[in-house]
Amino acid sequence: MRDSPSSGSASDSSSAPLRQTALRLEYVTVGWNAIEGLAAIAAGLAASSVALVAFGLDSSVEVFASLVVVWELRGLDRGREWRALRLIGVGYLVVAAYIGWDATSAIVGGKHSAASPIGMLLLAATVLVMGGLGVAKLGVGGRLGSPTVRADGRFSLIDGSLALAVLVGLALSAVFGWWWADPVLALVVALVALREGIQAWRDPA
Repeated sequence: MRDSPSSGSASDSSSAPLRQTALRLEYVTVGWNAIEGLAAIAAGLAASSVALVAFGLDSSVEVFASLVVVWELRGLDRGREWRALRLIGVGYLVVAAYIGWDATSAIVGGKHSAASPIGMLLLAATVLVMGGLGVAKLGVGGRLGSPTVRADGRFSLIDGSLALAVLVGLALSAVFGWWWADPVLALVVALVALREGIQAWRDPA
């Protein structure tokens, strides 16, 4: 049985504050990932760190993923969302291929990266920021009944976990001279990007 117009309006009114909170969380995610992505790429190029560049490229694609969630929350055209998801999938797959090639070349060629204190500070901040955003999105998404917001919350937690993994790789390389830790962690980022690309391509919802 369908809800009456008045009950539907009441439901929309009660969910409006949660929807606005979810939108604010997504805007913060977009802003942080945009700055983080550019900074990580710049720091990675300066230190010849494959893992940092990989993380920056992955974060750049995540900006578009968060914008898709914003589209859904704002009730925009679902057809546009489906096309955007396909484009995000392609973006992730391109990033995965590039990172995989670059990381493999670095391992085969024995490419050593320099220490990057700025990159390590950026990654440490990302662990905290994305962890907090992920937990907040899971909570708001649960109360809002939005699978998309919850899924994006889980991805924010994955992003924080990737930042932690890359941070550990940079630390091992800087402290113990384990140069191979950097490209190996880049391959981990590539695998995650590959998985997300396949998921985004297959899932039209």
